[in-house]
This record gives sequence, structure tokens and C-alpha cells, in this order.
Amino acid sequence: KVIPIRINSIGSDEVGTGDFFGPIVVTSAYVAKENIDFLLDLKVKDSKKLTDEQIIKVVPEIIKRIPYHTLILNNKDYNKYKNNNFNMNKMKAILHNKVLYALKEKKYNYDYIVVDQFEPPKSYFNHISETNKKVTDILFLTKAEDQCLSVACASLISRYIFLRELNKLSKELNINLPKGANPIVDEVGKKIVSIYGREKLESIAKLNFKNTDKILNS
Repeated sequence: KVIPIRINSIGSDEVGTGDFFGPIVVTSAYVAKENIDFLLDLKVKDSKKLTDEQIIKVVPEIIKRIPYHTLILNNKDYNKYKNNNFNMNKMKAILHNKVLYALKEKKYNYDYIVVDQFEPPKSYFNHISETNKKVTDILFLTKAEDQCLSVACASLISRYIFLRELNKLSKELNINLPKGANPIVDEVGKKIVSIYGREKLESIAKLNFKNTDKILNS
């Protein structure tokens, strides 16, 4: 489905699911028609093309005008849920539902609620079946941030908050934590374990990633 750009919408997106270090950040944002030109001027439609530096500059402008709700799943809780057989998509579905519910409750006038699709809708709703406070009138779109400005805003705000949280962890450790899950991440992980011990990884990293074995078995 292709949706028109000039709509009132609530959208959600997440960041951090592919990063070994740092939390998962999920945000919902509400974009009213009257804010569309303002967002287009800020190049929000090209959210994936913006660098970290541009995001740090542009997001404070966005959050002055665009209502949003963010949840941060820290690494300790992530690892705890993982140990209780919560897979990544279940965690994401629960978090998306919570941030969408928080905005929907505010009774904004919207044409669509859009989620950047990460799995089939049936599985998504299965993950949130146990909660009473559900948002069900959702349009699931792949690459939704390219089509829907509220999803693009949610993506940028999530990235901004993720960068801030990663920076906070880096300062605590006095070591610059890289994004992603690449060999550079493994080297930094080994350095952290050698200075702080292996238990430190629990509060800064997603332990189910393959990087953990590479770091601990080197």
C-alpha cells in the first residue's frame, strides 16, 4: 500500500537492534498536516541518509514541535528478557505497542497509524496478545520511513536518543563504544573485558550476539 504524504499520522520505529553495544530505543511520533512542510524543509523524508552529526543537529528542532513518546530497553533488561525466551521481535512488538498506545491515548486526529514492518502482522499481534492495552488499527509498511513522515520522525528521534545513550556508556567506561556488530566491536569488547571483567558486558551489550563468543573466547 502506498499512502499520501499529506496526512495526519502516528508512526513508530526502533533503533539499536543490530548494535552489540547500547540499548534498544523505540519511539512513536505524531505528525499533523500543518507540520509536514516544516519536516520536509528539515530533510526528514531522507532520514536514512542523515549522518549522526546531522541527526544531533536536526532532532532538537523536531522535538520542539512534534509530539513523541520513547521507551529505552537497557542492556540488563534486554539480557534478562532474552534469558526468559523473549525473542527480539517479541520485545520490539511489546515496545512498539506501548509507545503507540501512549500517543493514541492523547486523542490526536490521525488518518493512519503506521509501523515499519519487521515481521508479519499476525506474529506481531501474537506477541502482544497478553496485554490489555493494545493498538490494533495499524498499517504495516516495509521501508515505512520513506513513505510516512511520522515513522521518519520516530526513526530520527530513536537514533538521536540511541546515540546519546551510547555516548553516556562510552563516558562511563572511558572507551568509545562503536555501533554495529563488526570486528571493531569485538576488539573494543575484549578491551572492556580486560579492564572491567566479563560481567561488565551484561550492562552494556546484547549478550546473545555472536560477538560475545568472539570476545570471551579469544
